[in-house]
Amino acid sequence: MVSIKDIAKKAGVSISTVSYALNGSSKVTDETRSKILAIAKELNYVPNAAARSLKKRESRIIGVFLTDFKGDVYGDLLDGMKEVCNAQGYDLIVCSGKQAHRMLPERMIDGAIILDHAFTNAELLKYAERNHKIVVLDRELEHPNINQVLLDNKAGATLATEFLVEQGHKKIYIVTGPDDSFDSIQRMKAVKMVADRTEDVEWIEIPGDFKKSGGERAAERVIGEYTGPAAVFCLNDEMAIGFCNRLAETDYRIGEHVHLIGFDNIELTSYMQPRLATINYSKRKWGALASEQLIKILSGEEVEHERIYVTLIKGESVGKSARQVNVAR
Repeated sequence: MVSIKDIAKKAGVSISTVSYALNGSSKVTDETRSKILAIAKELNYVPNAAARSLKKRESRIIGVFLTDFKGDVYGDLLDGMKEVCNAQGYDLIVCSGKQAHRMLPERMIDGAIILDHAFTNAELLKYAERNHKIVVLDRELEHPNINQVLLDNKAGATLATEFLVEQGHKKIYIVTGPDDSFDSIQRMKAVKMVADRTEDVEWIEIPGDFKKSGGERAAERVIGEYTGPAAVFCLNDEMAIGFCNRLAETDYRIGEHVHLIGFDNIELTSYMQPRLATINYSKRKWGALASEQLIKILSGEEVEHERIYVTLIKGESVGKSARQVNVAR
């Protein structure tokens, strides 16, 4: 690979003169700059972006770290991030896996947006101590170089469970997410708070995984235990869709025998019949705000932690509790 040393040798000038010429510095004459640029072109010189970014201490690149890319939530989230980054002169790269973590300490990116539980809190705090700028979407961390842009999980789960209670349901299943999921943990805290202040309601927890397969397994259990109308709160829409798919293979009907609510309001839920009750928020706004906050931090501005507002969509998948309805299994 051709280096600036090769250009300097052929041009008969110093390495620093080549560097000035390639970077458009006024420290070299137009004649010298033209000569050096012509030689660089002749030798097919390609600048070393990593070295250049280290020298300038910036890459104009923001990295977003995700656990995976599955599900409808990520598409809108990334669109919001990209729109803001590009408008502010930054590029966005999407990273996943432990090997990608080195991009932050090696300053291959200017800052990071984290939605990846593979990062430990201790790791992120260590990077923040080294003056790396970070926005977290999946945990609560206090450090001057870390900003939180969090979904209001507790408010959403409270809306969902209180809605089921208001409809008179006395048997409520909760299908959880992965054990290490910040969203699932926060939503379950809210569920338990509602349960603690609610009398005469049976609360049943079913382990889930935020995937359709988890919803299908939950449906198997509800079917096996069915004695009358029951309510189910899936902690995300993916599981709620899986639940509906499995129930569709039986004589049980959503909104009559089983009352179902999800969380996330992904696009597919608006086409479901009956329409799935769910918790809504703007994924695009969440992503856009994360990018805005990080760019402000990179610019030296002070920012406050943010929470993304949520609302309840009262779909027909949840109705008022009724007496037991006999159906053939």
